[in-house]
Parts: sequence; structure tokens; C-alpha cells
Amino acid sequence: MEKPVPRPNADSAPFWEGCAAHEFRFQRCNSCGKAQFYPRAICANCRGDDLDWEVSVGKGAVHSVTTVSRGPSVAFKEDGPYQVALVDMDEGFRFMANVRGGEAEIGTRVRVIYEKRGDQTIPQVEIGG
Repeated sequence: MEKPVPRPNADSAPFWEGCAAHEFRFQRCNSCGKAQFYPRAICANCRGDDLDWEVSVGKGAVHSVTTVSRGPSVAFKEDGPYQVALVDMDEGFRFMANVRGGEAEIGTRVRVIYEKRGDQTIPQVEIGG
């Protein structure tokens, strides 16, 4: 069974195009200056709609981490156990990703890597950065 892939929409398409080019893109609000991720039409901080896309350096620190012993579906059966982390990126936003290449703890520095899955490219993180 193949792993699921995201379905880009108008708000997220620039992010997924960036992933295909191995660029982690995020939004920054021109009204309040806040960085945000996941992509959306308005700023989660001030509700403004003047957002620009920026490219992250792709590095951050683990905010929280858990180990998944049994994947959410049969497609992930061979992956377990694996870690999933909330990562505080250096630009000031947080995102969730699978951890590759080692055991992460809170505070562990990580960098974004990419996994090809069908026609999509999925961001993951690995230890280092």
C-alpha cells in the first residue's frame, strides 16, 4: 500500500512547489511581521491578509517529540517505530515532521530533508543543523 500524499490547494500550492525544489517555504505577514506555518489565506496572529512567502534556512530545534510504535495505517507499517517532532524553526514558526537518522530529544537541533513520495516531495527532519 502506498503512503498518502497531500493535495495542494490555492493556499498551500507555493509551499508544495517549494518542497519539490527542496525549499522549505513559509509565510510572513507584512502587517505584523509574524512568521507562520501551515499556509493559509490570513495571518493567524493579526488576521491580516498581506502575506509573502519566504524560504527557510531549514534548521530548527525540537520543541516536542514522541515515538509512534504503530503507524496510522498499513502504509506506515514498515516505518515503525518512528519519531514525530514539533520543530521550532529558526525563523520563528513551528511545524511537525517525522524524524530521520537518529533519536531526537527536546532541544535537539534538526535540519529539513525531503522524501519523494509519488509525485509529491514531503519534508522530514534529520538530526543536525
